[in-house]
Amino acid sequence: MNNPFLKHPNAVGETYIEHMGNALKFSLAFLNLACIAYIHAFFPFLFTNTGSDKVKELNDSMLKRRKQEEEEEYH
Repeated sequence: MNNPFLKHPNAVGETYIEHMGNALKFSLAFLNLACIAYIHAFFPFLFTNTGSDKVKELNDSMLKRRKQEEEEEYH
């Protein structure tokens, strides 16, 4: 497949729209984390564990999606 808009989404088992939605969801989560980290930099007593907790959550979510994709490949 030579269409650059479809190559990667199809490779991970998603349509273009599904991939866009997932990518936007993660980008908003990263933006939220950037704001939390920025605030925490000036007020270290705020969001003391929020950033690391959210990063772990995002990582778990990405690993879960990857595992589901791999399982779908084998079935």
